[in-house]
Order: sequence, then structure tokens, then C-alpha cells
Amino acid sequence: PPSASELVAVPGINSVIPLGWGALAFIISLVIHEFGHGLLARGHGMRVRSFGLLQLGPLPLGAFAEPQSDELMRAPRRERLRMFAAGPATNLFAALLMLMLLGGLATQFVAEEEYIHVQGIVVEGGAEEAGMQPWDTLVSIDGVPVHTTDDFRSILQGYSSNDTVDLVVIHQDGTRDTLQATFGDKHQYYLNLGWSEDALNNLEVQPGDPFLGVEGLSEGTAGIDRLAGPLSPRFDGTLFQRALSLPFHVLTILLIPFELGGVAIHPFEESLMAAGDGLVGSVLGIDVLLLFAHLFFWLMWVNILLGFTNLIPIVPFDGGHMFRDMLHALLSGVKRVGRKLKLWDLHPMWVDHFSARASSYSSLVLLVMLLFTMFIPYL
Repeated sequence: PPSASELVAVPGINSVIPLGWGALAFIISLVIHEFGHGLLARGHGMRVRSFGLLQLGPLPLGAFAEPQSDELMRAPRRERLRMFAAGPATNLFAALLMLMLLGGLATQFVAEEEYIHVQGIVVEGGAEEAGMQPWDTLVSIDGVPVHTTDDFRSILQGYSSNDTVDLVVIHQDGTRDTLQATFGDKHQYYLNLGWSEDALNNLEVQPGDPFLGVEGLSEGTAGIDRLAGPLSPRFDGTLFQRALSLPFHVLTILLIPFELGGVAIHPFEESLMAAGDGLVGSVLGIDVLLLFAHLFFWLMWVNILLGFTNLIPIVPFDGGHMFRDMLHALLSGVKRVGRKLKLWDLHPMWVDHFSARASSYSSLVLLVMLLFTMFIPYL
């Protein structure tokens, strides 16, 4: 299980978040968050007493935009809700902007070599027995070049399990090698993993289908395409499919640093890319393009995390204050309905007291649940 520090999204504490990129993105995202609060507070006529950043040495711990407390409490509830929601909303808008910039940046990358590479090797599969290694580049199968993943699937259609082929590969250290691999049975492999016959029939996987034993087949620009997702120029789909994929891409983005050990793009995948012939790519070069790719990714990643975290209904997060005001508004509505129907009449002080206590108790319960989730693997 992950350690407790890995569940705290603060650079310098969480080993998955690199201190350099993480601290820079965290500081910028916090400023964006508090600027959203301050801007809307001023827009609703509330004065901002102070604005600043909290740090422990080089480690960013938080930021603040402090409106006049008396003006905040006197403000209409709807305006107060908007002010609290402005911070997370600004973070999520900034994350969307970074994703759009990544999509534009992805157009400036091309593959150094037009071949596919493998991210993983199946244990005891034909590829492993032949000597293939993770991150090998697959150049050809029996002399037929493999430029895309579609090429790979098309070539395999001409073979069956137990057939032997010659593979030309380029290892991660740059050496080129010719290997002999024997295909396994794809149908039997998935049966051994627990798949049912019906599921395999639905996927049109038949007995005797060849299985090389490689995972994560990717083309040369996979590193940047993974970050840009549906906004990548190489994304195969319609405009509707791009829009439909966007929410799921957000979840994928959050997992990338955990899957790749704290980096946005695997170093080997960086070596597979080159700057394109476009104006921006030719002027900046591959190193500067990668620099911007990392910057945009970490800004997007931290803004997404900060935006959603602040919506958790726990005081002092924005979500906790919003929950309290929304509960107060709900009880006030119940009070008005009861008075109109002459069934009940809730006292305004009771509404204030109940909404404040309910907000405090819900914050405590959710905090205990979060701590329980973090530390249950160690109990």
C-alpha cells in the first residue's frame, strides 16, 4: 500500500511529486486559486485585507486572500457562495487552459524513428523468451516494418500460435538486435487470466490466435500524446468522441505521476521524440518543447487536484463553507414553507445554530473517514 506521505499532495512531502516542478506548479496554482477568491470578492464589493503565500522554507504550504470578515458575513448568501466557489472554479479553468496548451504543443512533436515501442513484457511470453525487454523498439516482424500499432495487428493476422518469426528490435541502450520469437496462444492466455469464453468470443479472440507477449504498444510520440489526450492531433476520433473522452482523460492525468514514478513523460519516451518542422518547433527545439510540456502538465495536474480538493465539504476548505451556506439556505426554505402552510416556524437562531453544527460534524466525520482511508492499510 502507498505510504501516508504519498496520499498528501504537497511537493517535498509526497515523493511522487518532484520538488522543482511540483513546488513551482503548487505556488502558481495557489496564487490562481486565491486570486479567484479575491477577484470575485472585489466584484461583489467586499474589500480584501491581505493576499499572500504561506511557505515553510522552500516548501509551499498554502496561500490566502483574506476579505474583510464583517463584510463577508454581511454579504448575501448567494454572493458568498460565488466567492467560495471562485477559487476551485478558477483552478479547474486554468487546468483546462493548460490542457489546451498541451494539445497545441503536441502538434510540434514528431517521432524520431517511425517505429513502435513496447512498455512491458509478459512473463514467460514469446517476447520474453526471445530476449525482448521493456521499452524495446520493434522495427520489423519477418522483414515487414512495424510503423504503427495498426501495422502490428495487421501483420499478426497472417500468423497463428506456435509460429516462429524474426524480430528486429532496438534496445533501450541503442543496440539493434535480431531475435527469434515463437507466438503463444492468445485465447489460452486470456483463459488462464480468468476471462470467460463468452467474453473472448465477443472480442473475437479465437483459439490459435498469435500472442507475442508485449504490453503498452505505443508509437514514437506516445509521451506527449498521453498528456494531450483527446486534444492531441494524433487522437483517432471525431469531435464528439474527443469531447466525450475529455472527462475520462482527467482521471488518466491524475494517475500518470504514480504510474511513471513521478515524471510526466518517461525519459525513454522523451528520447523517441524530435521537434517538428513547424515554426514553433523549429525555433524552440526539442529540449525547450519538453520543458514547456512538463510545465503545462504539472500546472494542469496540480490545478485539477487543488480545485477538486477544495470542493470537499470539510471546513476550512471552500467546500465546507459552501456546504454550510447551502444547508442554511435549505433550512431557510423549509422555514418559509412551514410558515406559509402554518405547520411549523423554525427560529432563525435555530437555523443558524443547526447549519453551523451540522457543518462542523460533517467536517469531522469526513476527516475521520479520510484519515481512516490513509492509515487502514497499516492497522
